[in-house]
Amino acid sequence: MIKYNTNYPSIEDLIKKAKKQIPRFAFEYLDGGCNEDVNLYKNTAELREVELKPTYLSQHTRSDMKTELFGHIYDAPFGIAPVGLQGLMWPNAPEILAKAAHQHNIPFILSTVTTSSIERIGELTEGKFWFQLYHPAENTLRDDLLARAEAAGCEVLCILCDVPSFGFRPRDIRNGLAMPPKMTLSNMLQILGKPEWALKTLYHGQPSFANLEKYMPKGLNMAQLGAYMNQTFSGRVNEAKISEIRDKWKGKLVLKGVASEQDTEMAIKLGLNGIIVSNHGGRQLDAGQSAIKSLTPIVEKYKGQIKIMMDSGLRSGPDIARTLASGAEFTFMGRSFMYGVTALGNEGGNHTISMLKTQLQQVMEQVCCERVEDFENFLYRK
Repeated sequence: MIKYNTNYPSIEDLIKKAKKQIPRFAFEYLDGGCNEDVNLYKNTAELREVELKPTYLSQHTRSDMKTELFGHIYDAPFGIAPVGLQGLMWPNAPEILAKAAHQHNIPFILSTVTTSSIERIGELTEGKFWFQLYHPAENTLRDDLLARAEAAGCEVLCILCDVPSFGFRPRDIRNGLAMPPKMTLSNMLQILGKPEWALKTLYHGQPSFANLEKYMPKGLNMAQLGAYMNQTFSGRVNEAKISEIRDKWKGKLVLKGVASEQDTEMAIKLGLNGIIVSNHGGRQLDAGQSAIKSLTPIVEKYKGQIKIMMDSGLRSGPDIARTLASGAEFTFMGRSFMYGVTALGNEGGNHTISMLKTQLQQVMEQVCCERVEDFENFLYRK
């Protein structure tokens, strides 16, 4: 029996708890989208329009969540998506989640711009992790990050393609979390109101871009840090840049942030192993499609030619099932796991994984689906 904290049996319960645990500026950084949050809400709402059709009288024996991906058998068809500045939201968050993912045998993706280093996560996971490359402006920095990821045992490299510009996020701008960040009187008062968060932050130290510290000039003030980040990362990738990485990287290569058939076709042409259909959790383009709407035509045209995965908007076991039934071969969640950590601290990673496994197992048993790859047979087609 998979164990989780029954006081918090849903992501919605974790959200309520998280909101009480951390300063408002940190919660709004985690919880918010861009502009008017239209695509943030569409991601989950439109995903939940997908319906499943059970076959109760089938010769069902047992349901197994194990899933093969890039030669590895994972214990469930979901993983932990990369999130930037995780230590701002909860101290030591990337390490908590990496350890939980390793324990549960699901993939963990480390962001370039989060608060734990490639080397530390490699150590905690025995090299069984993925790394998301936020593309630097300079190739020397890119090559060093790739070398560090390879040395740490990284199995899969994800090239982030959906951040050619910073999303316009009103909450973060009001809270001073745009670049350059600033600590306002309001933010300081919020910190005083969350003593556990403040004490743990004091213990673990002020969050920083751990992967980039070795490249950054010492003693930067906040304004200089913002300028450095803007100069160091272009965020924009193209065919030539991806082709160069494909030539250098020996492991599996995934393009994350795909939202069109054109980009999928380019990924196949360049010899990539997979794509993650995503709209960055509704944080980049409010006028874009939901992730599930982008997924459908990509699956119809390219399934079998490249591994197709999806993130953005998933908040439950049924959401994972809906995504798999829609043709995705694997799923990832970012916010959902961060809600777990900000709500429950060191237990948040294990709790959230266990809860989602329990929910997904129930759906599989209910619709009489024996294997994850069979979910498409249970899609209700209108």
